[in-house]
Order: sequence, then structure tokens, then C-alpha cells
Amino acid sequence: MKELDVAGLQRRLAEFAAARDWQQYHTPKNLVAALSVEASELVEIFQWLTPEESAAVMDDPESAHRVTDEVADVLAYLLQLCEVLGIDALAALDAKIDRNERRFPAPGGR
Repeated sequence: MKELDVAGLQRRLAEFAAARDWQQYHTPKNLVAALSVEASELVEIFQWLTPEESAAVMDDPESAHRVTDEVADVLAYLLQLCEVLGIDALAALDAKIDRNERRFPAPGGR
């Protein structure tokens, strides 16, 4: 299994877009719109499932494949957006978790 990292994946996405001359379309506005569409496609898979069905969605190979593909699409557009805007996705998430830990302390000081 190959070792994956955010920077390497962003590089592959940029190379993929460049090889097809798509960078001109990868504006923040367009990337956010595409991200929203892909997130909606992920929501669509779960929309009418019961909580129990949604918890078991990965048990069905066809559903698992669809969910995995949509998660990949969402992540691809998010990583491309971060690249275009100069956001370090992992640092941004780490900082957000820190803020949330201060904002929402665990009950009982855990």
C-alpha cells in the first residue's frame, strides 16, 4: 500500500487539472460550488435511510462503493480549495479542534 499525504494528494490533483487545462476553472467560487454539489450527492445516499440503515451502509458493497466515491469527491474539492486559498488543511483542523475544546469543555473537566 502506498503512503499517502495531503501535500502529495494536492500535487496529484493539481497535475491532473493542469494536464487537462482545467486550472482556469479552479477558482475558489467554482471549487466551493463543486464541493457543495459533491457533499449533496453524499447526503442523497443517506437521505431516506433510517438511523439503523445509515449505520450499516458500508455493509452493502454497492452502497459502500458509492459512499467511498462521494467522500473522495468531497475531499478532492476541499483539498483543491485549500491549495488555491493557501490553507493548510491539517493545521486549520488542528486549530479548530483546539478552539472547540476551549469553547465546549468536556463535562466534569475530562
